[in-house]
Amino acid sequence: MIASESLSRAELRRLLRRRRRSLSRLEQRQAARALYRRLAQHALFRRARHIAMYLPNDGEIDPRLLLEEARRRGKATYLPVLNPWPRTRMAFQRVRAGERLRGNRFGIAEPTRVPKRQRKPWALDLILLPLVGFDENGGRLGMGGGFYDRSLAFLQRRKGIHKPRLIGLAHDCQKVDRLAQASWDIPLQACVTDSGWYGATG
Repeated sequence: MIASESLSRAELRRLLRRRRRSLSRLEQRQAARALYRRLAQHALFRRARHIAMYLPNDGEIDPRLLLEEARRRGKATYLPVLNPWPRTRMAFQRVRAGERLRGNRFGIAEPTRVPKRQRKPWALDLILLPLVGFDENGGRLGMGGGFYDRSLAFLQRRKGIHKPRLIGLAHDCQKVDRLAQASWDIPLQACVTDSGWYGATG
């Protein structure tokens, strides 16, 4: 585990991104299968009807087996889509099997933007989030763009809301001892890695 206190957020982000990118293709496949086994039969996944996920990029752990499983069970699945304006915003859009995707301005695959197929984040049951680093207290270090924090800021304003559940997905090598959280950071209920659950939801 990394002792994070001596590193800036930028330094920590660079270190953890190098760690996950250093994993071999075999290690990535094994991690994706382990992640699937830990989540596919969990009550949170089984009960959720509307689930948002992501497509892996930059060494992120791959949730596509879970995406396929959700579709087999008849769940509605969503991917993040960047807004053309304001450029700091994103939405969650329903995606179907076989749908053609394109690279956004960061090179991440996403569906062609169709606003009528988008769902407000508070109407989702479960969001599986990518991250760069995490700790056992719900702290999440993202890529630095703040897209998820802005999309989920309503959770700070509306106390007592139980949807959506926020579960971070990561490789175990991305765990740190503690992340200092800014006022705008939205905490996770738990994080799931190829090795286990971290947090109260496990």
